[in-house]
Amino acid sequence: MLAAAGALRPGYRRSPARVRATKEAMLREYERAQNPQEVREDAGTGDGLDEPEIHREEMDLPGGGHLVLTDIEAITPERAEKTAARIARILQSSEERDRLS
Repeated sequence: MLAAAGALRPGYRRSPARVRATKEAMLREYERAQNPQEVREDAGTGDGLDEPEIHREEMDLPGGGHLVLTDIEAITPERAEKTAARIARILQSSEERDRLS
């Protein structure tokens, strides 16, 4: 709006080069909007960006807890047991700290 207001001041002359460049840019954008790029039929295939498979494993923790492991990598039983043991240790240590405070 300030540019438009400045254009109203006496003695202001528009630059013909800027007017031409603005008009060309406007026409290019109009042409692009009216003629969008064609969509490839094979778009999205073979590019390595396919939806990964999500692996899920559910386990019961000591003390009645429930653990749900999810990962894009396969979850082996050893890995699941190791994670469950680690979570159980964390829960047990936090319960012991709660009792001491």
